[in-house]
Amino acid sequence: MEDLEIRDATPGDLPAIVAMLADDPLGAQRESPHDLSPYLAALKRLDADPNQHLVVAERAGRVIGTLQLTIIPGLSHQGATRALIEAVRIHSDERGSGLGSRLIEWAVDRSRQLDSVMVQLTSDKSRTDAHRFYERLGFTASHEGFKMRL
Repeated sequence: MEDLEIRDATPGDLPAIVAMLADDPLGAQRESPHDLSPYLAALKRLDADPNQHLVVAERAGRVIGTLQLTIIPGLSHQGATRALIEAVRIHSDERGSGLGSRLIEWAVDRSRQLDSVMVQLTSDKSRTDAHRFYERLGFTASHEGFKMRL
């Protein structure tokens, strides 16, 4: 992992990021790698918000992982700041290499640097392998999540 760079995503990274988002049964149903315009608009919104951190993991000029880290100021827990990890994806030929652990460790370390007292994430109930992965990294399935499509 010495040659790995974790850096802010750029518009040039979007094809690789969207391909990773689409490369699983859930993502294949909701992502559109053939039209990057909505992703470019989203990246512009993310870049304009200092609490949003979309990063990629790159090795030898190739994007092989991504995640979004959101910093959430709040009142609960005595005004604590939380961090939310979303959209973790590892390129299919890099899974099992330790890259996912390295990317999550980066997000946790960055969350500490940004004065977060807690890191949280959600994972689709069907992703049982991901659940085991997060538990191995020290995350606890302490809550039941709810979503509503609008």
